[in-house]
Amino acid sequence: MTANLPPPNLTVLPPAYAGMRIGLFGGSFNPPHEGHRLVALQALKRLNLDAVWFIVSPGNPLKDHAGLAPLAERIAATRTLVRHPRIRVTGFEAAHGFTYTYDTLKYLKTTRPGVRFVWIMGADNLSQLHRWERWREIVNLMPMAIYVRPDSLRRALVSKAATALARYRIDESDAGILADLAPPAWVYLHGMMSPLSSTALRNGGGTGAKTSRS
Repeated sequence: MTANLPPPNLTVLPPAYAGMRIGLFGGSFNPPHEGHRLVALQALKRLNLDAVWFIVSPGNPLKDHAGLAPLAERIAATRTLVRHPRIRVTGFEAAHGFTYTYDTLKYLKTTRPGVRFVWIMGADNLSQLHRWERWREIVNLMPMAIYVRPDSLRRALVSKAATALARYRIDESDAGILADLAPPAWVYLHGMMSPLSSTALRNGGGTGAKTSRS
């Protein structure tokens, strides 16, 4: 382990077994906030999941890392925020040198056979998914659940990726079976939204805790 890596207890993968339904919620979480917790709780319920794993990344290759807090600090803050018996937090990507989502998801699919994974992300990420490394291969690795964001409600569904994947979108009323479907498959979830933003919080704003519905 290098000096830059957090302790092993922060990078270990949570337990999983064949047949388990697990949502993967990746991001920088810089910092984590109640909006992230809201998405995880909604995903647990509406996707009929056994667990949600927060995967705290070493750093998003599409973002500036100048204001990025240390990984160990972000993992600890996320664990404090999301305390829930079915939600786990890990920074395992750092231990494997993973930078791109494709590498992470491919590794999990390979090393955890039989686990029914679902990739969870906000609608803001769907808007730029076509910019991600090997994005077309990502959508063929596991089903995806896209959660509505206040600032991305309209443009996400007309984005390049959403348009290309339109025929694989399932009705929101079928969200509970998403984990059972062969990829590509995805659902767009409407519901409670938080106005919180990690960027705004870092800049000293956006701290209101009210939620709204789409």
